[in-house]
Amino acid sequence: MDYKSGLIPDGNPMENLEKQLICPICLEMFTKPVVILPCQHNLCRKCANDIFQAANPYWTNRGGSVSMSGGRFRCPSCRHEVIMDRHGVYGLQRNLLVENIIDIYKQECSSRPLQKGSHPMCKEHEDEKINIYCLTCEMPTCSMCKVFGAHQACEVAPLQSVFQGQKTELSNCISMLVAGNDRAQTIITQLEDSCRVTKENSHQVKEALSQKFDALYAILDEKKSELLQRITQEQEEKLSFIEALILQYREQLDKSTKLVETAIQSLDEPGGATFLLSAKPLIKSIVEASKGCQLGKTEQGFENMDYFTVDLEHIAEALRAIDFGTDEEEEEFIEDEEEQEEEVSTEEKEGHQ
Repeated sequence: MDYKSGLIPDGNPMENLEKQLICPICLEMFTKPVVILPCQHNLCRKCANDIFQAANPYWTNRGGSVSMSGGRFRCPSCRHEVIMDRHGVYGLQRNLLVENIIDIYKQECSSRPLQKGSHPMCKEHEDEKINIYCLTCEMPTCSMCKVFGAHQACEVAPLQSVFQGQKTELSNCISMLVAGNDRAQTIITQLEDSCRVTKENSHQVKEALSQKFDALYAILDEKKSELLQRITQEQEEKLSFIEALILQYREQLDKSTKLVETAIQSLDEPGGATFLLSAKPLIKSIVEASKGCQLGKTEQGFENMDYFTVDLEHIAEALRAIDFGTDEEEEEFIEDEEEQEEEVSTEEKEGHQ
């Protein structure tokens, strides 16, 4: 098995190697020193510092005031969050292996002759390489176009200087975009945390409010049962008294009815002697029965239950006034409720007396 073919299966090995040595920030070959992130991706230290400074604008070190705390940024390759100590990117480990590979690659490239076709050629002058940049037309061209061609009156500059300038500008734009993405991700994380905490706090206050209202319901139910029981007790006492009177009057009525029947039978007696023998005791019994009719009676308004009326309007107003407020307002409200309950209890006791 061919070792090289197994390592780099397709294409030019040097081109494939060069792709592995490109920084994801500046899109150039890594510039030493090269630092390795905890996620095992590599960056130029300068590029790493650029995105770190963009993500942590208030962090200063190496020439500024020393920050006692670290910062964080995200790897541009995998978005893994990299947490830094107070040394910033200077605390990251250098990848000496990658730096050595870069040196070997550059030596290999410098020892190879340039192949025709590896450099773009001018369309107007096929044998001329594109080696200058027309600042007026903003396009790359060749020296022949400047001397004899369409760019004679144009301002030109060396291709490499414009190339490096635009590469730097593009790298800065990428750094700003990456930093902006990091800031947006940080804000999203903060907002998500805020959302979660808001839900938790809302659930807690809802539970607390429900418990307080349940306690109020329990107090009302207990008081309602107590007052209903007192009304029921009074009702039973009055009904027992009335039923006892009814029973007494029925017994008296039965006696009177029997005396009436006996008296009528005596009136029908034709014999005077027989009549006189029973008339005197019968008359005495009737007179005594008439006197016994003076049984107990109920007083006027005996069946009235209006004195069990409760005025709850002030409590209803207090309940309607319930609202969210400070602890001091809640304490004042509780004190007012206690005073009102004491007044109601005093009035009820005086009413019973």
